[in-house]
Amino acid sequence: MRIGIGNDHAAVELKNQIKDHIEANYGYEVVNFGTDSSESVDYPVYGEKVARAVASGDVDLGIVICGTGLGISLAANKVKGIRCCVCSEPYTARMSRAHNDCNMLAFGARVVGLDLAKMIVDTWLTTEFEGGRHQRRVDLIKDIEEKG
Repeated sequence: MRIGIGNDHAAVELKNQIKDHIEANYGYEVVNFGTDSSESVDYPVYGEKVARAVASGDVDLGIVICGTGLGISLAANKVKGIRCCVCSEPYTARMSRAHNDCNMLAFGARVVGLDLAKMIVDTWLTTEFEGGRHQRRVDLIKDIEEKG
């Protein structure tokens, strides 16, 4: 599995720690689309980069991190085919995969610490979409997207 990861200047250190965590614990390839500088950058650029890689199939899933997770997730969600959720705790991460089949995860480097971020990522990566009645709802979301 290939995971795209992106970040702005607020999340350089956390991005690197999460990348190392995924590679060490899952053996997945993590592709860095984020900045490696603490110089101020525009988070939408990095949310879009990861989202386009997910939408095109260049990577299987995406993780994006900014100060709160909100701004970068908004940018990612503008790309057709992306369902990016902001999670500050593991329960929402689990539900985002089990019920919403989210293909991108976002969280905030200024909101969650490293240990909580690892729990969120672990939960998100190990939860599978349940399908069934949830597929109908995901399809309704896709229909809204198609309408524009």
